[in-house]
Amino acid sequence: MTIARLDALDDPRLDVYARLTEHQLRSSLHPEQALFVAESRLVVEVALAEGVVAESLLVDDLHAQVAQDLLDAHGQGSAPVFVLAREELSRLAGFNVTRGFLAAMRRPRERTVGEVLDGARHVALLEGLVDVTNVGAAFRNAAALGADAVVVSPRCADPLQRRACRTSMGCVLKVPWARAGAGEWPRGVVDLLHERGFECLALALREDAVAIDDPSFEGVAGSAGGSRVEGGPGAAGAAGKKRALFFGCEGYGLDPATIAACDKSVIIPMAHGVDSLNVATSSAVAFWQLFRD
Repeated sequence: MTIARLDALDDPRLDVYARLTEHQLRSSLHPEQALFVAESRLVVEVALAEGVVAESLLVDDLHAQVAQDLLDAHGQGSAPVFVLAREELSRLAGFNVTRGFLAAMRRPRERTVGEVLDGARHVALLEGLVDVTNVGAAFRNAAALGADAVVVSPRCADPLQRRACRTSMGCVLKVPWARAGAGEWPRGVVDLLHERGFECLALALREDAVAIDDPSFEGVAGSAGGSRVEGGPGAAGAAGKKRALFFGCEGYGLDPATIAACDKSVIIPMAHGVDSLNVATSSAVAFWQLFRD
């Protein structure tokens, strides 16, 4: 058994859960040591099922044996399970840990943009999102509504930040994703998408924007469920159009340079004088409409 009850909140084994910054967790100088914190049993279960390595679990009294059994079931029984009283766990974390379940986990190997585009037909691209809950919600929508991959811009919030991962219900660990380099965004990424045969669509409020339910979009999207096809630009063929949807930051939307690089702008038709939706909501609508037959 590796269950260990802790009595002091200043125990150095708890640093990862409360005293290391996001920058320190990512450990850019030593990526093999980079960590993220997963919150809730569901997210930890998804992570373990995806092969993510647990450094330790931190739970309340009610979840101690559950945590150990979960690690054992995924062949990671040697990882320690630290136990704190519920109120102490919340004091340490600085928020009410209602689910009583945290885990320090190794960050998966970072992929390149080219890697996540391999075999994909439906791709979501997030530019400059700063709200981690919006990032998490966009990933959950992407996983549920047919995206094969997600690419985030250099300044987009970290998809593996604790709240982003929790909001996504672990989907940030299911959908292949990559962060574009500063020199790649946006032109280099758009050029790569074009080389792979993608139509690049910017979700942007412009006078020349096309409604996402325009008849010109009908009958050319890929099959529902985000199935992948192999091959280069012409691989989609009769199976459907390869599409990449760009979503901008919460305040100002997409950068003009990104819009200019895309093939066209698209909008979601609105009523009652509303001009836009939250990016999490708009991504769900756009994925449903443009990533299905």
